[in-house]
Amino acid sequence: MIKYIYADNLSRDPVLKSGMFQDRRVQFKERQQWAVNVNADGEEIDAYDAMNPLYVISVDAHGRHAGSMRFLPTIGQTMINDHFTHLSGGVTIASPLIWECTRFCISPHIANTGEVAAKLMLAACELGLQFGLEYSVGVFDARMVRIYRRIGWSPDIIGTAGTGGDEISVGLWEFSLKTKLLLCAKFKISPRDVENWFEASFTIAEIPKVAVA
Repeated sequence: MIKYIYADNLSRDPVLKSGMFQDRRVQFKERQQWAVNVNADGEEIDAYDAMNPLYVISVDAHGRHAGSMRFLPTIGQTMINDHFTHLSGGVTIASPLIWECTRFCISPHIANTGEVAAKLMLAACELGLQFGLEYSVGVFDARMVRIYRRIGWSPDIIGTAGTGGDEISVGLWEFSLKTKLLLCAKFKISPRDVENWFEASFTIAEIPKVAVA
């Protein structure tokens, strides 16, 4: 199952909330050795989590966090514009039609990591289509290039710095119906099931709030 949840609503599911932030600690602090902050509860939380981002969360059969990603509109404050403009040639990326995606995380307790990653990417594509967006922008390291290629939705790279395992890039993912249908066919997921993920997460009144953000 996929859930779309605003940060303001995460407290309604404390198990899912704590699981996501603790899994982020394992992935980014312990495994990847990023210089991230971890609170007393063992959760990796940064300043952008306080900006009411929209989380796309894969939930396992027991209601626990299986994987997630975080979205913020680029017309507000974003990680890319605050810290990574050297990757975009000094250009600020800000458009109501482009949202930033960060903190792509897969739980260390999940065996079928490829399936979870594919569902997250499909859910991200559905988010873009439903909200009328054109692109998602994100920073990623070298190991993610292979993962995106295997899933079948690679970004257009804007800029890259570093070499080998230290290489990081910023890229744009174009939202399109063609991409959605290709991913659905590849991973044998019904397009209607993908739409149901979205529709189950939002009331009609909530969708315009996102579309004009």
